[in-house]
Amino acid sequence: MKFYLAARYERHPGMRGVAAWLIGIGHTVTSRWISGAHGLEGTVGGESQHNARMAKEDLSDIIAADCLIFFAEDPMVGVVRGGRHVEFGYALALGKRVIVVDYRENIFHWLPQVEFYSSWPDVLHKLLTEKAGVATEQEGIKDVAKV
Repeated sequence: MKFYLAARYERHPGMRGVAAWLIGIGHTVTSRWISGAHGLEGTVGGESQHNARMAKEDLSDIIAADCLIFFAEDPMVGVVRGGRHVEFGYALALGKRVIVVDYRENIFHWLPQVEFYSSWPDVLHKLLTEKAGVATEQEGIKDVAKV
């Protein structure tokens, strides 16, 4: 499966660790922003070719993914900026699988099609369980094909 990781930009070093886990269990991560090269240039709200290019790259990476994992922030703590919310909505509008981790920051995180997990280990456990189920199904299909 291909995943896009959506989180507050300052969390990009930690997201590289999450990506390593996903890649380690056989998945792909499409989030180029986690490299750390997507910081805003100029003032927040300012226009620049760099900022527009980074936004387009993020949307392209979401399109390439099967699932978006949204790492939420505590809604009681003010966090400046919020591109991750746009990414969440974009993935939702595209009909992608959407997973929210840690908190439900806004009303859209309560939609029935949005999966919620209170921690990253819970998400990882779910993905490992799904992967094991797929492997078992594929082995069964191979066995049937041999008959």
